Amino acid sequence: MTRKLSVSILFTSAICIYALTKVTAQNVYVCPPCLTDCHEETYAKKGTCKVCIMELVSQESMCGIKTIAFYLQPGVEVLDFAGPMEVFTFAGHKVFTISKTKEPIVSQGVLKVIPDYSIDDAPHADIVAFFGGNASNAYEDKEVIGWLKNLENVDFHFSVCSGAIVLAEAGILDGKTATTFHGRLDQLEKDYPQVKVRRDVRFVDNGTVITTAGVSAGIDGALHLVARLQGLEMAERVTRYMEYDKWVPGEGLILTEDNPYTTTEAKN
Repeated sequence: MTRKLSVSILFTSAICIYALTKVTAQNVYVCPPCLTDCHEETYAKKGTCKVCIMELVSQESMCGIKTIAFYLQPGVEVLDFAGPMEVFTFAGHKVFTISKTKEPIVSQGVLKVIPDYSIDDAPHADIVAFFGGNASNAYEDKEVIGWLKNLENVDFHFSVCSGAIVLAEAGILDGKTATTFHGRLDQLEKDYPQVKVRRDVRFVDNGTVITTAGVSAGIDGALHLVARLQGLEMAERVTRYMEYDKWVPGEGLILTEDNPYTTTEAKN
C-alpha cells in the first residue's frame, strides 16, 4: 500500500512540475492514476485512454491530487464512506483507511473492512475524513480525539453525517458553521454551542473544513471538494462515471472565496 502511494505521489508531482513549466498544460490530456502503465502517454485532445479506456483529464487538473485518510470505526455506515471514496479515487486522489487498531471492523453488521493503518502508524494525509454510523465509538474515545488534535499540516477536514461530531469534539468546528445527519442536528447544537449548526443544507464549506449532511450528501460534499481542488470539469467527469445525475453543483453553503462555480449560483 505504501509503495503504491509513493509511486502515485511521485507521478503526480512530476505532472505538476510539467504543468507549471508549460503554459499549454490545460490543453494536454492524460489518463488519471489507475495503477496501470499508461500514465506516460499524453494526448492533444479529450477522449479515452487507449490502454485502460478511462476518460482523459487535463494535465493541469492533476495538480490538485491529495492524499486522503478515511477514519473508519466499527459500525461505520457503508455509503457514508463508500460514496466519497468512489468520488475521490476516480478523481485520482490517494485514499487509505485508518482505525484505532488494524483489527478488522464490520460496517453496519455486513461488510468486513481491514484498515490499512492504525492511529499509531498512519502516514501523513492532506485530508482527514470522518463518517457516521456508531460515530460515538470515535468521538467518545480520548485516544482517537487526541490523535486527531495532534495531526499537523492537514489541508482539509471532511465529515459525513455524524462524523461532524468527531470534528466538534476535537475542537475543529469551534467558531465555524457546520451541518450533520438530520437525526444528530439537535445533539450537535446542544453539546457544542460554539458551533453554528445549519439544518437546511447538503454541505457546509468553511474553507478548510467541509461537513455534510447524512449518507448521500457525502457524495455531494466530496464532489464539491473535487471541484475546488481540480475544477468543475473534473467533478462533472466523476458524476458521468458514477451516473450520479442528481448532483446540483454548489447546492450547499459555501463560506469561502474559493468557489469553483462560475456558471452555477450556490444555493444557500
